[in-house]
Amino acid sequence: MASHRFRYRPPLGKGKFGRVYMVRTKCEPHYILALKCLYKSEIVQSRVEKQIRREIEIQQNLRHPHVLRLYGYFHDEKRIFLMLEFAGKGELYRQLTKYGCFTEKRSSRYIDQMADALSYLHSKHVIHRDIKPENLLLGINGELKIADFGWSVHAPGNRRKTLCGTLDYLPPEMVEGRDHSEKVDHWALGVLTYEFICGSPPFEDLNGHKATYKRIASVDLKIPSKVSAEARDLIVKLLQYDPERRLPLSDVRRHPWIVKYRSKVSSTSGAHA
Repeated sequence: MASHRFRYRPPLGKGKFGRVYMVRTKCEPHYILALKCLYKSEIVQSRVEKQIRREIEIQQNLRHPHVLRLYGYFHDEKRIFLMLEFAGKGELYRQLTKYGCFTEKRSSRYIDQMADALSYLHSKHVIHRDIKPENLLLGINGELKIADFGWSVHAPGNRRKTLCGTLDYLPPEMVEGRDHSEKVDHWALGVLTYEFICGSPPFEDLNGHKATYKRIASVDLKIPSKVSAEARDLIVKLLQYDPERRLPLSDVRRHPWIVKYRSKVSSTSGAHA
């Protein structure tokens, strides 16, 4: 498989180490793919070879309707090409920016799909560690897809100590430099629920990093009155200082706020409000 086997369209987006193109295979049947092109020189310069290799190894073995498929990869002298599933409706972050926030119905359906995908990842001993709107894509039917496994880690022991991820989504144990487990993703799910409904993350502090750290470490959570009692209950149960007290993902999927809006057709159908 080489790059000349594809018909290129304009880039879908520019990543840190290259670009993502929508491509169509020249041979029958004509598959549409997203081709992520990474420059080896930039990867080496940034010293993320291990991270990229890990991202490929992890994502290639995942099969779930709400996890972006990596079909395979190939490389030439200068570049690495990742053949990814094409998410027809693009970045969830753009939708969030466009609308400011989502309705509770739409938010609930997204969180249901997230909990489903995270349960699957954790069953495979994969901790994502960088759940945020920017790393989520939407399929052609509006269904959510977790993408970007750059910070994820395969941890059969489930104990990690590196600081990574995005500040607003970091849990207290990572901010305080303690060991962390897959429960970091439960915390991020709580942050995501809040951001979907309110339009900004709960611990964001415009006074800078230190102020945000402080708010996270003390779980300084202020939920606006517009948030329903059921959604509030779920957010509070996920944003617990003690990782072991965070609501299990199976209970998230059974939570009244999730069940209330779940599509009658199936729990993994598209999230249209």
